[in-house]
Amino acid sequence: MTSTPTSYQSEINSLASLRDQAGAAWGGINPEFATRMKLQNRFKTGLDIARYTAAIMRRDMAEYDADSSSYTQSLGCWHGFIGQQKMIAIKKHHGTTSKRYLYLSGWMVAGMRSKFGPLPDQSMHEKTSVPELIEELYTFLKQADARELNHLFRDLDEARAAGDAEREAELLAAIDDFETHVVPIIADIDAGFGNEEATYLLAKQMIEAGACAIQIENQVSDAKQCGHQDGKVTVPHEDFLAKINAVRYAFLELGVDDGVIVARTDSLGAGLTQKIPVSTQPGDLASQYLSFLETTPIDSADDLADGEVAIKLDGQLVRPTRLPNGLYRFKAGSGEDRVVLDCITSLQGGADLLWIETEKPHVGQIKAMVDRVREVVPNAKLVYNNSPSFNWTLNFRQQVFDAWAGEDKDVSEYSRDDLMDGRYDDTPLAIEADNRIQSFQADAARDAGIYHHLITLPTYHTAALSTDNLARGYFGKDGMLAYVAGVQRQEIRQGIQTVKHQDMAGSNIGDDHKEYFSGDQALKAGGKDNTMNQF
Repeated sequence: MTSTPTSYQSEINSLASLRDQAGAAWGGINPEFATRMKLQNRFKTGLDIARYTAAIMRRDMAEYDADSSSYTQSLGCWHGFIGQQKMIAIKKHHGTTSKRYLYLSGWMVAGMRSKFGPLPDQSMHEKTSVPELIEELYTFLKQADARELNHLFRDLDEARAAGDAEREAELLAAIDDFETHVVPIIADIDAGFGNEEATYLLAKQMIEAGACAIQIENQVSDAKQCGHQDGKVTVPHEDFLAKINAVRYAFLELGVDDGVIVARTDSLGAGLTQKIPVSTQPGDLASQYLSFLETTPIDSADDLADGEVAIKLDGQLVRPTRLPNGLYRFKAGSGEDRVVLDCITSLQGGADLLWIETEKPHVGQIKAMVDRVREVVPNAKLVYNNSPSFNWTLNFRQQVFDAWAGEDKDVSEYSRDDLMDGRYDDTPLAIEADNRIQSFQADAARDAGIYHHLITLPTYHTAALSTDNLARGYFGKDGMLAYVAGVQRQEIRQGIQTVKHQDMAGSNIGDDHKEYFSGDQALKAGGKDNTMNQF
């Protein structure tokens, strides 16, 4: 377990004592330099990180239970640099990383990180890519710590050289109060990539890489689909609960006793199941699952053709609707009831948080389901996907249109099916829709039990948008001005640290280490001829 950080000076004193005990052989070791290196690498293993961040999530969950305005947020990542920049930006603009996490999306891994190239979100990518990305994200976050501390150490040396005692005291306090960029990652294990043993083995790798929260969904593993696409096939509750148990065992084996499991239900948009579970007594989970199947009553086995299946439900022999691919269909309109049962059984079976995948961002729809869950589990909380798969503009304009029409307001100037049109952008309806989008997370946290809001694929879209804008200008009439005016000048004026990309990659840290190791003989990169000095 990672230790609680001690004060800068006490750590120096401790290492000075250790050096003195070693005698002359350690004469070249400077205790202050060793302290700096130690502070720049606070987390030694992924398990250190998992235990540290699990405690953060548990604290945040308790604070949300006490005050729903205390919800948390995250943005999805597909590369360590992206995660690093998010946390650096959060500290820059908001002063703290508190209640801001990172999300690792299976879609992002499939679409951006597979050796097969871009893949659909169907669990076809290498499952080892997931723990590898978790490790990469934390490597970059730890490097952000090292870099920021390096700047504080350099400023401290300058203050001492100038004899500025007041500035020195400020910097020592800043070092002691330093807030790490390492935050919880909610990591997507899809449907578990196989049976429950496969889920356990992958969960262990994810936890060892640093994951304190693992999200798993109730789809059939080898038929998994993106939550916002058609063709989703769910599993019976017993199968899903076995995988929740597998993840919990992985946490406990590795000593992350307060690890967080997020149980996702795709039942709202899933109309199919692959398996008819075995019911052993009336009212058990299997019989409840069976009750949702679309069936046709029959009088006897004589009504069945060869190869057809029949089951007995509530004393009646019925034929479940079976498709040519062997899958069984659920009753139309049963989605919300299945979601509620999924949520209750998942929480009662060991999950900590819920994820309800919906087809639109609608507070009322989510609240209606969560209210039913909370009748049984009062502190039920959700992680919610503020998905780019939703057309947020159109959805919320239609919600306002419907609300106004229900209040007998005049909506004759609007065409409901065409509300995305730019001609509506400055209208009262569009302004009200934008206000609702802006407050969606706070409203849903207050009214619908959403503890954590995330966007799965934000940087996929921002990277595409910014690259498109740069390419349009650079390969067009603007030439180099497209980069200078649109990128570099903005980095300088907005204080984006990547403008000094050598420093971001660790050049200054490396220079300081060389000086620690070699003294005046160190060959450093940061001299007067380094063009980074232009910034």
